[in-house]
Amino acid sequence: MYSGRHSTGKGVEMSIGTKLFTMLNGVQVGTDSQGNKYYREKRPQQRAKERRWVVYHGKVEASLVPPAWHSWLHHTTEDVPSDDAVKQWHWQTEHVPNLTGTPNAYRPPGHLLKGGERDAATGDYEPWQPY
Repeated sequence: MYSGRHSTGKGVEMSIGTKLFTMLNGVQVGTDSQGNKYYREKRPQQRAKERRWVVYHGKVEASLVPPAWHSWLHHTTEDVPSDDAVKQWHWQTEHVPNLTGTPNAYRPPGHLLKGGERDAATGDYEPWQPY
């Protein structure tokens, strides 16, 4: 049975509709550091805003879009991000996608998957007592 999806060879599937729409209606405006490609309409229609979209390189995950490209996709800025514009300050870290549900997700002390052992209570906790 045909699923209507096209494999990109990396275990990722893109719908044929997205591939055709992008080929016929899109012009690539840039690529980010993770290999995601960004597109806008070739022939903008008579509407308030042009269509903009991303074709992911690898896993289709919205949190993989860096902040500068996110602002362009959502029309916060009209300027297409360039490598120069995506300058990082010394206090900034590299963009990390959402890791929830993965083995690398944050687990606080006492989490069952971290052994379930918490530090002993310090005695400064007072439970609420109704009158």
